[in-house]
Amino acid sequence: MKDLSAVFRRELAGYFATPVAYVFIVMFLFVTGVFTFYLGNFFARGQADLKAFFLFHPWLYLFFIPAISMRLWAEERKGGTIELLLTLPVSIGHVVLAKFLAAWMFVGIALALTFPLWITISWLGKPDHGVIAAGYIGSFLMAGGYLAIGSCVSAMTKNQVIAFVVSVVVCFAFTVAGAPIVLAFFSAWAPQVVLDAIASFSFLAHFNAITDGVIDVRDLLYFASLIAVWLFANTVLVDANKAG
Repeated sequence: MKDLSAVFRRELAGYFATPVAYVFIVMFLFVTGVFTFYLGNFFARGQADLKAFFLFHPWLYLFFIPAISMRLWAEERKGGTIELLLTLPVSIGHVVLAKFLAAWMFVGIALALTFPLWITISWLGKPDHGVIAAGYIGSFLMAGGYLAIGSCVSAMTKNQVIAFVVSVVVCFAFTVAGAPIVLAFFSAWAPQVVLDAIASFSFLAHFNAITDGVIDVRDLLYFASLIAVWLFANTVLVDANKAG
């Protein structure tokens, strides 16, 4: 755990060593505000909740998260620093986990900085704080899912642009898996059990259930297992490509 913590601190500090982290946070907060107040009609809705805020998170993460994850391993491989990193007295699995947790913590910091919205809605009305807290938990878990996918994809290539594009495509597939248009495509030939399986992979279905204030164990297991599977694949890929 001490070695894991050391790598985690190194990676997290690396985000704030350059202006990129601050630019990302400012852009995330700005775009989130625009989507919430203008597209989500935050004030016009007249409801004391943050539905308009959480509604766009899947689509914002679809681009913001791959922008973070694309550098996790592609940059290490391109710069040739992956060999140096893996010479540390830490297992490959621990390095993968530490880099993921550092990136996830960074996203969590950006998400936490949206707290003025919670204060605003509390001042304007009497919201259900439990539902809002559940929404933040769901958003954080979903961000972890996107990040695990992006980290794994980043380990496949040395090119950050390719990592970004592929991550967006894969994350989009998981996001819309339960959409009617997707299920309609498979319904013509696939049995119902296959349709149910495809729908169960949808980020939106699990995220929306949590933002409604219902933290179901199945939704938590979904995100936990999704993250675990992609991090395992990430570890296998890093081990296979550790020569750069």
